[in-house]
Amino acid sequence: MSQIRLSLEGKVALITGGSRGIGAEAVRLFTQAGAKVAFSFRQAESRALALQDSCGGQQRCRAIWQELASPEDGRALVAAAINAFGRLDALVVNHGIWPPEDAPIATMSQSQWERTLDVNLNSVFGLVQAAVGQMEKQGRFHPGGAAGHIVLVSSTAGQRGESFHADYAVTKGALISLTKSLSTELAPKGIYVNCVAPGWVNTEMSSAALENPPSKEKIFATIPLGRVAEVREIAGPILFLCTPFAGFISGEVLNVNGGAVLVG
Repeated sequence: MSQIRLSLEGKVALITGGSRGIGAEAVRLFTQAGAKVAFSFRQAESRALALQDSCGGQQRCRAIWQELASPEDGRALVAAAINAFGRLDALVVNHGIWPPEDAPIATMSQSQWERTLDVNLNSVFGLVQAAVGQMEKQGRFHPGGAAGHIVLVSSTAGQRGESFHADYAVTKGALISLTKSLSTELAPKGIYVNCVAPGWVNTEMSSAALENPPSKEKIFATIPLGRVAEVREIAGPILFLCTPFAGFISGEVLNVNGGAVLVG
């Protein structure tokens, strides 16, 4: 009996923020599924190059330095990925910043607000715009199949808000709205747009909160499964949404939060 395999053989994926955390695990899974993968990094160059090497080297996995703080940055990254591998079949928008210090709206600096929106939202416009243009030009990978997949990584903060982190929550809520808007627009062309909304995940970005005992206790109390996610538990659903097994899923927000936020 043959085994079921989530295969992306012959496909090319671009994963933003791929040098660590959820992004790095997604890079590993996508390459293991047979895809060629380009991924962006900004600071963790040594990690990015090590990941590139461990996933097959530049012929199969390409680390690309790119600031992502404007639409122009997003378009530049897509162009670099296409230049590396000749096409683009999947875009995973995983990058983002979460300023860790509480910032009441009455005193939040304009620079923080603008920086968070630039990185988490404005760059996404350029990424999606350029990716869709390439996918439309390529057409469907197989007759009746997909022309491309886009997965936007949101957050429970985008669903229920997050006090003292309004800048972050606004951007993640916008990605959910963008998912629904793009799905309606692009599904007839064979471009699938979906969203993964993680809850708390064991990453460097959340380490400060998870390593503080009072904060950790408060966080765990909100999660029915009684723990935070590991990165593979988020990267796996992202991969699934880019395979034929998700061939009738478009415009969906896939909640991966241990039951913390139940949104139908």
